[in-house]
Amino acid sequence: MVLDNHSAHISKETRAFLGTLPNRFELTFTPTHGSWLNLIESFFGKMARTLLRGIRVASAEELKTRIELYLREVNESPVVYRWKYKLETLSVV
Repeated sequence: MVLDNHSAHISKETRAFLGTLPNRFELTFTPTHGSWLNLIESFFGKMARTLLRGIRVASAEELKTRIELYLREVNESPVVYRWKYKLETLSVV
């Protein structure tokens, strides 16, 4: 499970609850400063809206097959993202 560093995801209460479910989840936290992740979040959001919303699948294998088909279709006509900022204009904190 990929999570951002929102306080609800890293709270003592959340960690205590997840501790009651050993080996059920593997948590991966995103970097605290990663604007490029917005692109990824948008991609998965679009996939959820266009592919996953309202479907029923008979198995995990069927879900995997549908997702792989979606990814193949998306990759057939990729959209190039043009970054708007120049590296030299950004300030490093």
